[in-house]
Amino acid sequence: MHVRVHKTEWKTVHLSFFLSFYLLTLFRFIDGLHHVQTGAENLSLALTHTITVEMDASQTANRSCVQLECYMVLKDVEKKAIGSICFLAGPFTLLENAIVLGVIAATATLRRRPTYLFIASIALADVFASCFFTISFLDFHLFKHCDGPDAYLFKLGGVTMAFTSSVGSLLLTALDRYLCIYQASSYKVLLTRRRAKLSLVILWSTTIVMSFLPLMGWRCPTELKPSCSRLFPYINHGYLACWTSFTLVILTMILCAYALILWKAHRHESSMTSLQGAAGTGHARMRMDIRLARTFGMILLILVGCWLPALSFMLADVSVTLTHAQQRAFAFCSTLCLVNSAVNPLLYALRCRELRVVLLQLLQRLCEFGRCRKTTQDLPPGLHATEEINCSAISDHEIHTNRAMELHSVSEMMKNQPVNTGISVEIKE
Repeated sequence: MHVRVHKTEWKTVHLSFFLSFYLLTLFRFIDGLHHVQTGAENLSLALTHTITVEMDASQTANRSCVQLECYMVLKDVEKKAIGSICFLAGPFTLLENAIVLGVIAATATLRRRPTYLFIASIALADVFASCFFTISFLDFHLFKHCDGPDAYLFKLGGVTMAFTSSVGSLLLTALDRYLCIYQASSYKVLLTRRRAKLSLVILWSTTIVMSFLPLMGWRCPTELKPSCSRLFPYINHGYLACWTSFTLVILTMILCAYALILWKAHRHESSMTSLQGAAGTGHARMRMDIRLARTFGMILLILVGCWLPALSFMLADVSVTLTHAQQRAFAFCSTLCLVNSAVNPLLYALRCRELRVVLLQLLQRLCEFGRCRKTTQDLPPGLHATEEINCSAISDHEIHTNRAMELHSVSEMMKNQPVNTGISVEIKE
């Protein structure tokens, strides 16, 4: 009986031990669940705070973009440098292109030739570029004047129209030279004055419609969304990609046209050298293909150097998110397009000998007119009319003499023009 009681007490001890261990484990588990719940609540509060801070920052950034401040990224030193470029290149571009337009408009012989119509189109587009780009760029980046969506897109459309028309006119000039080389015998039949005007109307109509598409509705709100450009306010990535691709296609066609011209000129000079021999006249002067290579190489180097950096940033803006440093670099590269407009008259207009001659004649007439006016002011009142008649008579005589000399030189050129070469190139020197 005593042994059974001992065994019963031992079982009771074991049962109480296991029960206390189970209760202790259960309490620890419940306490752990409480700590996990507290940690989860703290983590939830931290995540909520982080999301709230990010939303506030995003709203602040979007609010600044609504005011166009996120696009005004230039520092003070950069503003001075880029502002100096615009203040120097803008008026100079306007002046020289206006002179080219005035010379072509004042000369009937130049107005009738398709080549000078294309040069006049380049000059007109560069006049627009010097006005629209300089005013809008300085007003936005330097003076930080924020316009409404319609006003800003109208200014941007003017800049886009000017630069697109300038590059398109450069393409027409390259195609004109291409036809002059490859279709020398039928050049005047293929490229008439009427067809040249029609091509200019098509070019300007296309560029105007394409430039003002954002103003017509192809735009995006001014917020930091993936579909919006970081370079231009209100501009959609799709429109920016289309315009950049269109401009790159034009530049590629210009490069191809000049490459074909150089290849044709090289073949022509090689055949002429083989016919004339090593002691012929081909070695008495520099070969024509070498001169063309130098001229066209300089033209293409300036064209690509001025346009490729800005177009590269536009393509990068479509695919990646640009930083403020890249936005500032694009602002500098965009001024190179204005520099290209300043160089165009020197490359395409003033290198033409005929246009230079007409310009010098106009300047000479202006000087003679000023000299006659000064002389008549110094004479007595009774002799004014006689002096004016003499001045006008001298001017008329010089005009007839110049016209006779021009006709004589043209006839000599027609007589001395080779017939069997199949190539007709005017080297612009």
